[in-house]
Amino acid sequence: MRSLCFNLLELVSLLVEMHYSYMPVFKGSLSSKLPQVGTTIFATMSALSAEFNAINLSQGFPDFGVDPVLLNLVHKYMKQGYNQYAPMPGVLPLREALSAKMDKAYSTSYDPNSEITITAGATQAIYSAISAAVKEDDEVILFTPAYDCYGPSIELNGGKPIHIQMQPPYYNIDWEEVKKTVNHRTKLIIINTPHNPTGTILSAKDLMELEKITSNSDIMILSDEVYEHIIFDGYEHQSVARYPKLAERSFIVYSFGKTFHATGWKLGYCVAPEKMMKEFRKMHQFQTFACNHPMQMALAEYLLNENNYNAIGSMYQYKRDLFNSLLKDSRFEIRPSAGTYFQLLDYKAISDEKDIDLAKQWTIDHKVSSIPVSVFYRQPVYKNVLRFCFAKQDETIAAAAKILSNI
Repeated sequence: MRSLCFNLLELVSLLVEMHYSYMPVFKGSLSSKLPQVGTTIFATMSALSAEFNAINLSQGFPDFGVDPVLLNLVHKYMKQGYNQYAPMPGVLPLREALSAKMDKAYSTSYDPNSEITITAGATQAIYSAISAAVKEDDEVILFTPAYDCYGPSIELNGGKPIHIQMQPPYYNIDWEEVKKTVNHRTKLIIINTPHNPTGTILSAKDLMELEKITSNSDIMILSDEVYEHIIFDGYEHQSVARYPKLAERSFIVYSFGKTFHATGWKLGYCVAPEKMMKEFRKMHQFQTFACNHPMQMALAEYLLNENNYNAIGSMYQYKRDLFNSLLKDSRFEIRPSAGTYFQLLDYKAISDEKDIDLAKQWTIDHKVSSIPVSVFYRQPVYKNVLRFCFAKQDETIAAAAKILSNI
C-alpha cells in the first residue's frame, strides 16, 4: 500500500513537471499578412548593443531623464485620482492646450472637441490615419529613405505603397517625379519633416510644390512632424498647418515622447479637419481607445509654459554640434543635419562594406552601435551611410565620438 502511494506521488510529481515544462506549438496553417517583415533593425541593434555592452547610438531614445517638473505633475495627478480610463479623444484640458499651441505657432485653429485626438504615440496615430484614409488598391506615395512603419501600415489596409527615392547627400524631393507619379488611384501622400533618418527639413518652396500638386484633387496628406521642435541653425519648422490649402486635407502627427524625451510614455496626438478626424477616431477607438490618463493631465499643465518646448531645439543643436566637433578629424564625412536628433555619417573613406554588416560588426568590435540607412528603403540602397542618435548625455557623446574618431 505504501509503495503504491509513493508511486502515485511520483506520478503526480511527473505530471506537474510535465505541465509546467510544456510549450504549446500551433500546428495549423497561418499565412502572414506581412511575409517580408521580420524583427525591426532597431530592436536588433539595441539587443546587440546590450549583448556586447556597446554605446547605443542606434535606436532614437535619450539616455537622460525627463524634467522633474513634468514627473512631479504626473505624480500629482495620480494622487488626485486620474487613474481610470481617459475620454476616447483625450482629456479636454490637453486638447485645449494643444489647440492654443497650434494657433500661436502656426496661425491655424483646430477645434479641441472635434479636430484633435490624443494617441498612444505617433506610430499609432500614423496607423490610425492610414486606416482611416486608405482602402483596397489605393496608392500612397512616400519618400525613401522612410520611417519603417509607413509601408506595412499601408499594406495592412489594402493599399499600395509607391516609393519615390530621395538622393543623397541632401535628400531633396523631386517634385517633378511626384507630379508624374500622381494618378487617379493616389489617395494619400506621406511627408516627414524634420526627416528621420536623414535630418533634412522641407522648405516653404517644398510645401508650395505639394500644394500645387494636390490642389483640385481628393488626395489627402499625412504629415509626420514628430520632431517639430528639434530644428537647428535658425530654420523655422514648415508645418503643413501653416498652409491653409494643405491643412484642409492633412492629418498632422506629433509626439510628446520626442519633444519631452519620454519615448517610453508612448503619447502623441493628431490634428485634422473635422471630417477627416471623424474617420480617424473610428479607427482610434478600436485600436487604442484611451491613453494614459495622469500623463495627459500632467502634459496639459506642463504645456502652459512655452519654454518647456521652445528650448528643445537649442539643447539638441548643442548636442549635434558637440558630436560633430569631436568627429571633425575623423575619416567620416559628416552629412548636413538640420533637424531631428540624428546625424548621418558617410564612411566611404573607411570601408566599402554594406552598411548593415558594418553596423553590426562595429557594434561588436568597437562598441558603438548605429542604424544602417539602407533599411529605410523598400529595397536596400547601399550608400555607405550610418545613422547615429545624439540624444545622449555629453559624456556618452564624447565617449562614442572618441571611438569613432579612431576607426
